[in-house]
Amino acid sequence: MRVGLYPGTFDPITNGHMDIIGRAVKLVDKLVIGVAINRDKGPLFSLEERVDMVMTETAHLKVPGNAEIVAVPFENLLMHFAESQGANVIVRGLRAVADFEYEFQMTAMNQQLNRDIETVFLMADPKHQAIASRLVKEIARLGGDISGFVSPGVAQKVKAKYASRQSR
Repeated sequence: MRVGLYPGTFDPITNGHMDIIGRAVKLVDKLVIGVAINRDKGPLFSLEERVDMVMTETAHLKVPGNAEIVAVPFENLLMHFAESQGANVIVRGLRAVADFEYEFQMTAMNQQLNRDIETVFLMADPKHQAIASRLVKEIARLGGDISGFVSPGVAQKVKAKYASRQSR
């Protein structure tokens, strides 16, 4: 069985993430979406909210012929998490040259830790190449329209989160 792991913080999950997930489910039998706890990034959404968003947003991809999809939180070393999930492929999305340089270095290090787990890169669809969760949050925080970057459900959750912060 081919098990893929797509790691990220998904704070929030964007159309770019969904583009990669939608293509990754065609390549593996099971796709584990690793939702990183990563307290250093100071996420807008709690871990539980992010896992729930990932499962809600990917529900429509659970069709015959596509991989089984699960969202699992993790806080340990990526390669240790991949091993614990039985992953033999790590899926990474690339948007720009800057992503490639970082991912190239990470892949080289990961290969030193476990040569049995391959890393596969999927290029983001050009219409999603500029999307980053960090930028989506900044646009929303400043009152901008994020509807082109996330699903309507995620946009509503992001707006509600900022509205609740402003009312405090």
